[in-house]
Amino acid sequence: MIGIKEIMELLPHRYPFLLVDRVIELEEGKRIVGIKNVTMNEPFFQGHFPGNPIMPGVLIVEAMAQVSGVLAFKSGISGKATYFLSIEKAKFRKPVVPGDQLRLEVTVLRGRQTIWRFAGNAYVGDTLVAEAEFTAMVTDKEL
Repeated sequence: MIGIKEIMELLPHRYPFLLVDRVIELEEGKRIVGIKNVTMNEPFFQGHFPGNPIMPGVLIVEAMAQVSGVLAFKSGISGKATYFLSIEKAKFRKPVVPGDQLRLEVTVLRGRQTIWRFAGNAYVGDTLVAEAEFTAMVTDKEL
């Protein structure tokens, strides 16, 4: 298991944009499972939507991408940064609300030195709430 302190050592994201609380499974170069506890204290709930808080789908995809960043770094990519190149086949199936726990399952479709392609699924319990395929570029931290 990877806790929040180690995640913060690997990823540049910080509150309010760090969307991974822990990693519960990791197969280097292959797959990862991360957890995001969704609370009413999330700043995006103030405006999305007052009286009916729903986690924005784009942030669910971002959470999957952050988990994939942990996977890439734990698979031997160090001293680098990852950036989105594309998001494809994104589908949002059920709303995610305060009190939910997102389980973010990401699998490597293709991993090379600079270009990685992933498939991600987000679950609340056993229910698939979102899915996407995305590509990331691994590069020096300064573009």
